[in-house]
Amino acid sequence: MGKRGPGSGRRLAVAALAAPQRSDLFNQSPALPQAHPWQLEGLTRAERVIAFIEDLPVTKGFGAGQKVSLEPFQRDWLLAIYDEDEHAQRRVRTGLLSVARGNGKTVLCAGLALCHLVGPESERRGECYSAAATKEQSALIFAEMEATIMCSPWMAARLNVKTFNKVIEDPITGSIYRALASDGKSVHGLASSFVVCDELAQWKSRELFDVLRTSLGKREQPLLLVIGTQSPRAENIMSELVDYSGRVDSGEIEDESFHGRVYTVPEDVDPFDPENWPLANPALGRFRSARELQEEANRARRMPTFEPAFRNLYLNQRVDAEPKAINPAEWELCGQPFDLGALHGRPCYAGLDLSSTRDLSALALYFPEDGGALVIHAWCPKDNMAEREETDRVPYRTWAKQGHIEATPGRAIDKRFIASRLAEAKARYDLRGIAFDRWGMADFRALLNIEGIELPLTEWGQGYRDMGPAVDAFEIAMLEGKLRHGMHPLLRWTAGNLVYEMDPAGLRKPSKNRSIDRIDPIVAAIMAIGLANRDEGEQTYRGNGIVWL
Repeated sequence: MGKRGPGSGRRLAVAALAAPQRSDLFNQSPALPQAHPWQLEGLTRAERVIAFIEDLPVTKGFGAGQKVSLEPFQRDWLLAIYDEDEHAQRRVRTGLLSVARGNGKTVLCAGLALCHLVGPESERRGECYSAAATKEQSALIFAEMEATIMCSPWMAARLNVKTFNKVIEDPITGSIYRALASDGKSVHGLASSFVVCDELAQWKSRELFDVLRTSLGKREQPLLLVIGTQSPRAENIMSELVDYSGRVDSGEIEDESFHGRVYTVPEDVDPFDPENWPLANPALGRFRSARELQEEANRARRMPTFEPAFRNLYLNQRVDAEPKAINPAEWELCGQPFDLGALHGRPCYAGLDLSSTRDLSALALYFPEDGGALVIHAWCPKDNMAEREETDRVPYRTWAKQGHIEATPGRAIDKRFIASRLAEAKARYDLRGIAFDRWGMADFRALLNIEGIELPLTEWGQGYRDMGPAVDAFEIAMLEGKLRHGMHPLLRWTAGNLVYEMDPAGLRKPSKNRSIDRIDPIVAAIMAIGLANRDEGEQTYRGNGIVWL
């Protein structure tokens, strides 16, 4: 495929550069010199891109053997992405398209990568990349590009495809395309002209995304596109982009360089009503199989454990496939801010969750008489924060810069930091009690004695006896508006990770084994609220356990 002999690519390039320079030189093919549809006069930049993609062959599935026919939603998105200003400069530098699975994203990604490699968006010595979560997934776009090239004689004659390395070269322009994976080796020193990120929600870390994003600065008119389904996690990079898109659309943020379009079924409508499915599946009934979607809906209706995955993958909702203890909508309602300075001298109760020396530790301060204000302190060793970001897939270092986590020096937490913060809390507030897990407290109590710090410590078991009533008290505070967490990002993440275990009597406790990721700060908050209600409320039994009135 293409010229493969020693020096053949170099000879083609030299011959092309020696020819008279023309504005459309890069788009001329040695095998098919006549004009391509996208080279017709009078087309806008976006129209040239659309014409290029719609001149490509469909290689499999619906319409195989025919030309690509873009759906209206794809066409509208491309018209916005490739809009130009009065100086023929692209307005949009970052684009987002989020749809449910099966709506033609692979073909679109492959067509756009070819458009920037060898089509109307190509440039001299361009660097085009498609990136996905894994090597296997990154190979899907490459495979679609390779199949398209094989079915297009002029591209097959022009391009050099290296299947093993997932690389495609254009000797005419010196441009290159490469498939990358977030689980592969780190890549640096790039000068990307075009990047398309496939299913960003599934990436194992954000390192590759940041490398690719920052590599665009070396080009005059670069473009980064993200195409895929929503992430179920609010802390995911994909969720950040989806939320940013919403803020741009609402006018809260003005950013001409960003354009996003999110197709999703609203969470307040019936997920099993077929009338709602096109909201997340704009290609439904064409190259998106309505029958397969109906079968998945029937399965999810019959088996509730399938419903979260159906809603995330097929309705493009931010719904986790694992059942969670806290309803995200209820949690968001408790996100009102509070004045930290106004809490000085006010009565509060604390929950302390100590970790191992290398893990995350947390202190929660609950102010029952101040609207349920919840102040969170968290500690993590500074030297292994980058390592933890890879493992937990959350931005610890960003949170540390924002003051949501205290990064302690070294690779292990010096518990004197925690002792010092507890002493400060006692001096600043009317600290009436600190509920603590027995684990790791013997050494910590010895440290408190050495430092001469006296604290109102209350032993708090992690079994059903202590945590059952605390979980009930926490839920009542949340549902009755007696909790304000100020949208603390670390606390929100751990609240989304929380899963309960239940005993035969209906009492519940946080499960660190079943929970998806870390839950230390939310466990500390539950203990703090449980202690507040134990000291200030009356115990009674109602329904599935002890509650507090």
